[in-house]
Amino acid sequence: MQADALLNAYIDLNLLLLVGTVIWLGLRRVLTRHGLGNAFLPQLKLLNRLTVLLVSAPVLALGFTTWVIPHPPNISDILVSQFLQGHVSLSATHFETIIGLREDLVRNLLTQQAFWARALFLVFTIGASLCALHVIVSVLRLNRCLRSAFMWKKVGRVQLLISDTASVAYSTRGLFNLYVVLPSALLHDPRDLRLTIAHELQHFRQRDIECEFLLEILRPILFWNPAYFLWRSEVRVLREYACDQALMARPQFDARAYCECLIRACAMATQDRVFFHRRSPAVALVDRRETRRSATLEQRILAVTAKPSDQDHAAKWAMLSALLVGAVMVTTLLMQRPSDWSHDRLMLSTIVNLERLNSRQPSNLASTQGSFVVTLD
Repeated sequence: MQADALLNAYIDLNLLLLVGTVIWLGLRRVLTRHGLGNAFLPQLKLLNRLTVLLVSAPVLALGFTTWVIPHPPNISDILVSQFLQGHVSLSATHFETIIGLREDLVRNLLTQQAFWARALFLVFTIGASLCALHVIVSVLRLNRCLRSAFMWKKVGRVQLLISDTASVAYSTRGLFNLYVVLPSALLHDPRDLRLTIAHELQHFRQRDIECEFLLEILRPILFWNPAYFLWRSEVRVLREYACDQALMARPQFDARAYCECLIRACAMATQDRVFFHRRSPAVALVDRRETRRSATLEQRILAVTAKPSDQDHAAKWAMLSALLVGAVMVTTLLMQRPSDWSHDRLMLSTIVNLERLNSRQPSNLASTQGSFVVTLD
């Protein structure tokens, strides 16, 4: 893959993430107004699918433009067409400068001739390296915690581990095995132990660990994009709400006992600073926000006790998923690079040259007026 294609794919990924975050936040409000705001599990499934789609969309678009349609319609060509039809009130020179900003940006970043391009590359390299180092340290810390814990039970690929250093339960996975790490203090409370294990096993059913792996892999290259952190926050909040709601849908689980279990887990986590040492990628029973802010824990408890709609909205969710997938793919194709010399772009280039020629003519005439000599016989 060429360097310019790779850089354009990276720009597309950031733009798609920004557009996807705005669409998702607006969609959450629409779902709340139409009585689907408490359907957390369908929302989580949809968000996880969109996460995978947003990451793979630039690659899919590259394959589509390579083997299916070499030059699909894009936003740049559409704007040029609108300008030629007289729907854009800008000069041709100014308009060409605006639509060429991305190409100029890519060219400067690849050539590294401008000072700001070298400075931006240096800042990005340092930031990406620090984030990658942080992820590596977190993975090593997680691996060390797994090795220090001892096996309690094993059911198929799932290993239940007991740790003397962990203050709150969390789950993670390796290439083949799934791990649930439980604080040793939970062994003295069989009811909380049962609820905690059920919670962590639900994360495996929802594929939350795999999604957390993907988000952590993206962090070193998207660390500067605020949309990434908003998206990750939405995923993490919804995964806990969906997990809690899935457990409450089982008849043998008591909502009051579960909420008390969450409160006790938060209280235990705040007493031990080891909990705040990041172990990644893992999904814990409670996170830092719920231990630092009581309002966040309160929102989670309200979500646990919220009653989902009794109606079956499978058709609505399927239609919504299809619409969002189509919107992402169409947006990706519209952001693709335009063809080099289309008929419209030749027309635009001609108009720009005429404008430049017209701007030079008055000065040329003024400089030559004094050189004419008129003689009368």
